[in-house]
Amino acid sequence: MSDIPSGKLAGFRGRMVMVGFGSIGQGVLPLILRHLDIEPSQISIVTADETGRREAEEYGVSFTVTPLRQGNYLSVLDPLIAAGDFLVNLSVDVSSLALIEFCRSKGALYIDTCIEPWSGQYTDTKRSPSQRSNYALREAALALKRKYESGPTAVLTHGANPGLVSHFVKQAMIDIARDTGLKADVPKSRAEWASLASRLGIKVIHVAERDTQVSPIPKAIGEFVNTWSVDGFVGEGCQPAELGWGTHERQMPPDGQAHAEGSRCAIYLTRPGASTRVRSWTPNEGPYHGWLITHGESISLADYLTVREGGEAKYRPTVHYAYHPCHVAVLSLHELAGKNWKVQKHKRLMMEEISEGMDELGVLLMGHAKGAYWYGSQLTIEEARACAPHNNATSLQVTVAVLAGIVWALENPDRWVTEPEEMDFERILEITRPYLGKMVGAYTDWTPLLDRGLLFPEDIDENDPWQFKNFRVV
Repeated sequence: MSDIPSGKLAGFRGRMVMVGFGSIGQGVLPLILRHLDIEPSQISIVTADETGRREAEEYGVSFTVTPLRQGNYLSVLDPLIAAGDFLVNLSVDVSSLALIEFCRSKGALYIDTCIEPWSGQYTDTKRSPSQRSNYALREAALALKRKYESGPTAVLTHGANPGLVSHFVKQAMIDIARDTGLKADVPKSRAEWASLASRLGIKVIHVAERDTQVSPIPKAIGEFVNTWSVDGFVGEGCQPAELGWGTHERQMPPDGQAHAEGSRCAIYLTRPGASTRVRSWTPNEGPYHGWLITHGESISLADYLTVREGGEAKYRPTVHYAYHPCHVAVLSLHELAGKNWKVQKHKRLMMEEISEGMDELGVLLMGHAKGAYWYGSQLTIEEARACAPHNNATSLQVTVAVLAGIVWALENPDRWVTEPEEMDFERILEITRPYLGKMVGAYTDWTPLLDRGLLFPEDIDENDPWQFKNFRVV
């Protein structure tokens, strides 16, 4: 990957605190040191366990094991953060909203890869499924944004997905407009992006991801194996399945529920995402069944691309994740479900042991004049290792997006709470593309009705292939 920029992308003279240091923290640290004008002495790590101590010491970065809780996070972080500093939140079980409000009080910048609650709230049975959803977490973040008129930039949910995929969607829309002969300038506002999506006729957007990385070490019974955070995957997999709900949809799913408050741009299913499958497509894999795991972009993209007239939604696409993880993670999910969502005692992150494979991560935009268009990254494990240490193909797509979000925040330091859709997609893609392997844009005539009803009759809507009932695997 000789085209990786060797120069510095941004200067930084403050202190940077990384909260959490799992696979993403370990993978982004060398990128931060490579591309920011920053010294290791400016960086400190506060994390919940010993994971990553060796990697931090390799780079001469301060490493402290202090789990953050509601009762101690202020006293732990107060000496470490002041005006002009930067908090990079890559933790699980630490409230994003608490850290954002703390950073605002200090005049410090902030970024995370998802909106996290305090420990236990994802699976708290005293809360309704709606209250355990990413929709509710996003609504709380937007309420915090409205609470204050301004503040230092706090970038929400800027990993690969959510995050990078929202920039993929914008590039894909530009590509489709060009290839269908629709005359349109690059949109400059939320209303213009929503109008373009409507004019293109996009009905459905999938974040369509297929991870084929493999290891010679088989999964053991009682072990959850994954190419990224086990705790993160289990947490979001146990949340309700969620999707942005399009205006073209004719029928609410039998287990579908609308939210009572907020923008009402999304619905949830009264079942975990880790037990909900959908049909999707990627260029390398072709048709596949993926899991409808809840993700922030399913909600924020649907909301961002909504066209409203008189307060009513006149256009909105259906948006959701369609994730096929690596083979051993699939086995881990089956075992997790069989134990009624009680996570296995042993957890393993595949990193150096990976022998081959790629992470094919992109967005599939459907319903327009050319049918369906996938745009995204095909990154092999060999390419990932050549790009940066302490990464695999999955983690690098996340870590370079974190880096890009940090650079964007340094370049735009007073934007307060900001979602990926509100950022400059061209700047983000400029930073991330050299690390994403082969970037692919591919049209397909695939629909979820392909080869359906051949062996057995199925309840499908043949009049509109882009109805959610046609995507769902039952």
